[in-house]
Amino acid sequence: MILGQYATPQAIESMHHRLGLDLPIWEQFIRFVQNLVTHGDTGTSIVLGTSTRTLIAERAPVTLLLIAMASLLAIIVSIVLATVAATHKNGVLDHLIRILPTVTLGMPIFWVGLLLIIFLSVRLRWFPVGGVGQGLGGMLYSLMLPAITVAFAHIPTLVRSLRTQMLEVLESDFVVTLKAAGIPNRVILVKHVLRNSALPALMLLGVNISYLIGGTLVVEQVFGIEGIGSLLFSAISNRDFPIIQGIALYCAISVEIISFLVEIASRFLDPRTKGEL
Repeated sequence: MILGQYATPQAIESMHHRLGLDLPIWEQFIRFVQNLVTHGDTGTSIVLGTSTRTLIAERAPVTLLLIAMASLLAIIVSIVLATVAATHKNGVLDHLIRILPTVTLGMPIFWVGLLLIIFLSVRLRWFPVGGVGQGLGGMLYSLMLPAITVAFAHIPTLVRSLRTQMLEVLESDFVVTLKAAGIPNRVILVKHVLRNSALPALMLLGVNISYLIGGTLVVEQVFGIEGIGSLLFSAISNRDFPIIQGIALYCAISVEIISFLVEIASRFLDPRTKGEL
């Protein structure tokens, strides 16, 4: 693949020796692991001739910012919708909030992105069609619509989970006691109900963020964002295996880090542990 289809046998043999492909498979694997542990690298790109660590590091900031924006947006919208639904149980707002997420849950994320581009970018011109702007403000503005697209796919499950937990807490004895004591509903809702309801939703959020990483890579293609997603799809089309390995590895590490952070946050939210680690 590196030398092209017209490479001579001598050139192929020389390239095999340079890449270490003439070594036993176990020795190749040991070299691969050593390079991975010492340099955090899965090798050199077959097409670009650059280390995968460098290529991923150049694209990572945009992707990480998009994931952070989508996660924050999903959390804020889910809390607001779940709170409204729980405090208006069996009302019109409750039914709307319960029905709409069920309808939108089956929509493919790339299709949602295309619809948002048509209506919010092409027709209303509220957001750019694609690409990443200059500077922090330009990046945040250009990534807002992709972040909405990514969050759109994860809000329904979070709303349903948080609403169910909030209803259970609202009907518990200690909430009835707090209301009888004359404590304002706003204080009860924010200080007691949300905290006691957040733990299961937080665990679900940790799982969703893991899926959100994969969804972000697809959305980057839809919006023409030069992030890890575009690098991955380019590597797949070119069969650039070192880049594919590197992205898969770093995504797996990111999932483990997110799971660890969610576990720490759950310890602080769980009243039984009282913030103990």
